[in-house]
Amino acid sequence: MNRFLSNATNRIDAKGRVSVPSVFRTVLSERKVQELYCFQDFVFPAISVGGPDLLDRFERQISAEDPFSPAANQMSLLIHGGGVFMKLDAEGRLMVTDFIRDFTGITSEVTFVGRADHFQLWEPGAFQALQATAREERRLAGGRS
Repeated sequence: MNRFLSNATNRIDAKGRVSVPSVFRTVLSERKVQELYCFQDFVFPAISVGGPDLLDRFERQISAEDPFSPAANQMSLLIHGGGVFMKLDAEGRLMVTDFIRDFTGITSEVTFVGRADHFQLWEPGAFQALQATAREERRLAGGRS
């Protein structure tokens, strides 16, 4: 298993920590990820989480652009200005900081959503609603010829 798949919802404890699902911790371990790069997703009200390779991928995209171009500057604002590094504690928990709460609306529970090479932190109701919308749009698209 080397991809983040599925989803799970966990409760935030009294100290503001949430346990990362064991299947996600296994992928992080297999990928030898020690430090997590977290950024405010470009599309969804979610925090995207991966290893430093995720940040490297975005920085390669920026370096391929003219450094003064609007595209390079916008991408830097999103991935640098909207990103932080975090670590799991010894028990595999992540601190749910204001950086996470303010962007996502997360309060007492976090839904972890696998996205292949990274995972996301969602407010459970927002995830359920957007997943239902996506499923319905796919269903309707399947009926087109």
